[in-house]
Amino acid sequence: MATGEKDPGALKTIGELSQELGVAQHILRYWETRFSQLRPMQRAGNRRYYRPADVELARRIHRLLDQEGYTVRGVQKVLRDKEAQAVEVAHAARETAHPTNEAPDEGQSVDVFRLITLRDRLAAALDT
Repeated sequence: MATGEKDPGALKTIGELSQELGVAQHILRYWETRFSQLRPMQRAGNRRYYRPADVELARRIHRLLDQEGYTVRGVQKVLRDKEAQAVEVAHAARETAHPTNEAPDEGQSVDVFRLITLRDRLAAALDT
């Protein structure tokens, strides 16, 4: 890693993210008001620090708005639908692993292949 470069998992300031995306800082702050999923950490003096998941979400919002032509309302719907789909897949995974809400004992088996399929569906739902 060259001097001055951050680790990919490091927190980003609003200025760094703004520069990366090519949008003004006030646009990022506006997105926080419109997209409840975008919640950077705020430290002393209300300084924003974006975690890697926040950065990915901001990139996705930017792509949907600027490259794919979605409206703010359209992006809100996409994000809501993806959250609902992710919750549904996670619930199905829990039910598959423990249908009676009991931990498996030595006599029970877990359908690993079904769990892998559900995991992959969840990852695909979160990617798009």
